[in-house]
This record gives sequence, C-alpha cells and structure tokens, in this order.
Amino acid sequence: MRTSINIDTDIYDLAIAYAKGNGITLGAAISELVRRGEQAPQSRISPRLKRNEQGYLVIARTGNVLTPEMVKEFSEDEVEG
Repeated sequence: MRTSINIDTDIYDLAIAYAKGNGITLGAAISELVRRGEQAPQSRISPRLKRNEQGYLVIARTGNVLTPEMVKEFSEDEVEG
C-alpha cells in the first residue's frame, strides 16, 4: 500500500538505519518495526502509571506527575533504609 505519513526525525533515522542494516526498503523496515512493537510483551510500567501528552509518567488515579527528581529521591531513600 502506498501512502504518505509524517514521523519524527529520530524515528525516520532509526527506520532508515534498520532498513540499510537489513538490506530492505524503508517501507518494509517500518512494517517490521511496527509488527515487532505490536508483538512485544506488555509494558513493564505499573498499571497505576500512564504517560500524559508530554510523555511524562503520571499516577493514573490522581493525575499527579511523577518527576525524575521524585524517582531519584525515592531510590535514594530505599538505599539508605
């Protein structure tokens, strides 16, 4: 199927590299990568967490943003405790 899509530059670069590395067309590379993503195991992210529109993890029930600083603070508490 022939179509036009807009994708992020980093994804385009990844797909081009994958295509060249495997000796296949860009279309075939994108198809393979999407299929691999579809068949991948479910995310290891807790079901209580989801990503917001900006890509940040938020706590699903409250909508509070979980920042990298919070993760670092929590992991440091675990090491000390």
